[in-house]
Amino acid sequence: MPTNLTSEIITAAILGFEEQKRLIDSKIAELKATLSGSPTEPEATPEPPHRKRRKMSAAGRKAIAEAQRKRWAEAKKESEPAPPPPSKEAATPKRRLSAAGRRNIIAATKKRWALKHAEAAKAEQAAKKAPAKSALKRAPGKKAAVKKAAKPAPAAAPPATEPAGE
Repeated sequence: MPTNLTSEIITAAILGFEEQKRLIDSKIAELKATLSGSPTEPEATPEPPHRKRRKMSAAGRKAIAEAQRKRWAEAKKESEPAPPPPSKEAATPKRRLSAAGRRNIIAATKKRWALKHAEAAKAEQAAKKAPAKSALKRAPGKKAAVKKAAKPAPAAAPPATEPAGE
């Protein structure tokens, strides 16, 4: 074994042994659960030690930020430049509805609504006449069904009151 053990080597060895101990404890708990037939948790599950967070120097952060800016600038150069927005003069003028066109649309809409209201009125008149006839036709059928259901079933033989076999 080497004689020059630094604190880093010793710390790494401790961490490794603690991890091995944790694995062995979990295996033991599994075997105990198998023996008893019920799942059991290990008594003490040690949490893995938290490593110290590494600190970066200001110079290191600056170098990384500068490299990232350089990569972004290169990526933006390679991408195609966006086309300039169209000027107002080159754009087509907004289309307007003429007075005659507006009158034609209004007349067509009124004609459609008049037809729709006329059809609705016809349907309403037909609906008023139709239920009276259909009600007369339905009534005998319903009464007949009620009469059929109302007929009593034939009476069964009365049960014997004398006990048999005494």
